[in-house]
Order: sequence, then C-alpha cells, then structure tokens
Amino acid sequence: MTPLATMLWPALAASLLLGAGIGWLAGLPRTGPARWGALALVLGAGLCGALTAAGLVPGRAATWIECAALLLAAYLVGAIAAAGIAQGRGIRP
Repeated sequence: MTPLATMLWPALAASLLLGAGIGWLAGLPRTGPARWGALALVLGAGLCGALTAAGLVPGRAATWIECAALLLAAYLVGAIAAAGIAQGRGIRP
C-alpha cells in the first residue's frame, strides 16, 4: 500500500482537504439518519481495508479497492477532525 500511497498523494491530499471542508461546513452528525450515514461510510472504509488486508480480491480490482480504502479513510479523517474542531470552538451548534 505504500507504493500506492506514494503515487496517489495528490489525490489523498485532495480527499483530506475535501473531507475537512465538508466536515467544517456540516459539523458532526446530529440526527439519526445522519449518524447512520456516517456509520455506513466508516463501515465501508473498514470493509475496503479488510478486503485489502485479507488479499481476497486479486489483480486490478484489488488496486481499485486499495485506492478506495485510502481515499475514503483520508476523507473521513479530514471530515471528523474539522467537524470536531468546529464544534469545539463553538462555530457549529
């Protein structure tokens, strides 16, 4: 996964910044459906990571799953960090 991250660092940075922007604007999930949606994204990232770690998918599809795992994880880290910072500063109710 390290060579893949080396090649995809611009996409990882963009994903992190996009997640930070969305997290800053939207804040932490407050309603039930929003929480379920956030949980679905976290489970999706975990599923992609588990498939990558287990090596169940061979070939080109494995590369796509690794890319999805890396980019979704970067997006979620940015979104959670920015939403937490915004809420901690009282910017978001």
